[in-house]
Amino acid sequence: MPPPSSSSPSAPPHAFSKYEIFVIALLAFLQFTVVLDFMILSPLGAILLQALGITTARFGLVVSAYAVAAGLSGFLAAGFADRFDRKRLLLFFYVGFVVGTVLCGLAPNYPILLGARIVTGLFGGVIGSVSLAIVADLFPLAVRGRVMGFIQSAFAGSQVLGIPIGIFLANHYGWHAPFLMIAGVSFVVGIVIVLKLRPIVGHLAAGGRRNPLQHLWRTATSSRYGTGFAATMLLATGGFMMMPFGSAFTVQNQGIPLEKLPLLYMITGVSSLILGPLIGRLSDRLGKYRTFCYASVFGIATVIYYTQLNRAPFWLLVVVSIVLFATISGRMVAASALNSAVPTPADRGAYMSISSSLQQLAGGAAAMLAGIIVIQTPAGPLERYPLLGWVVATAMFIAMLLMYRVHRIVSAKPSSPPNHQQPVAQAEPEAHGI
Repeated sequence: MPPPSSSSPSAPPHAFSKYEIFVIALLAFLQFTVVLDFMILSPLGAILLQALGITTARFGLVVSAYAVAAGLSGFLAAGFADRFDRKRLLLFFYVGFVVGTVLCGLAPNYPILLGARIVTGLFGGVIGSVSLAIVADLFPLAVRGRVMGFIQSAFAGSQVLGIPIGIFLANHYGWHAPFLMIAGVSFVVGIVIVLKLRPIVGHLAAGGRRNPLQHLWRTATSSRYGTGFAATMLLATGGFMMMPFGSAFTVQNQGIPLEKLPLLYMITGVSSLILGPLIGRLSDRLGKYRTFCYASVFGIATVIYYTQLNRAPFWLLVVVSIVLFATISGRMVAASALNSAVPTPADRGAYMSISSSLQQLAGGAAAMLAGIIVIQTPAGPLERYPLLGWVVATAMFIAMLLMYRVHRIVSAKPSSPPNHQQPVAQAEPEAHGI
């Protein structure tokens, strides 16, 4: 009899302990700061294009610079990712991320802003992979959909709180202010990590003291991991291609006043904040690949419709945005949970780092391609945005095919308990629902 699918539920409901809830909340808030740092460029796009006097191609380069730098640093970090306590590794990169964000907030011109984004990407791009490794270390696959659903809600949280506040600060104090706000919040999160997060070292016993270069090469060239890497590369394509010009398209093509952008992002974010955890639970019950497919099909249809929508009423744009971000959340939650089950515990950090690097590099290329495809006319509206929608839809379809192969790999893999020396649930016996 074939082994049961790891992407479908087979374990009894899991009650999270107090410490587990703390870890989930901490990782979610940490992701909130990192995601916001990237996403803030989208609503600031309409402001930066005018304030810095740059073209869409140069703005796309600002977005892609972060991604390319993150991709390169992820490869460099992959060989060492399984040799250190994950808490210390997380702190190292988070400190660098805060420094880079401060530099963005102090940048006086375009070249320095570009350099600051590179610094931020060098450190910030690795944080997500370390967080995913921590989740895979501490939580069994049967509940990772729920965990990922809450952590991915950081994406929505950045819209509900971060982006509206960021736009408000940018409109009243200049475009530097949102970056300084993010740096201040991130500093507080870093203090909490230092004081409250326990060491995470169970993977060290599984992996031993391997040569970093050999570990990187063996993980990167593993035929078993190749499909997961390929699927991961396409997951960020839609966000990196559409979001950098999202605010400019909304204002200049769809006719929504700049002052209404915070309300649009807030409504969409509140909806995503509610739907994210629900989608996470659904992926654990329905199956992670099936959830990914449903989200992808709805996402493809929504992307094609949205990118051809001109001079839309505000209420219609709100509805379309809610559906679009719900599909994005569904794809990321299901894919992250499913992909986390591919590597062995000893390779988990390296696999996540390489996956993150490939995703960032592919996203950087996508952002540059978007800057080439989309053209800003002298009159203001963006041209060829519908073409961008078809490119994104095609990438989403190919990702769905690749994720099927990942699903098959995970389904054939024997299930294993979470990898940690001191089980989190046992360390804090009091359990609570989430």
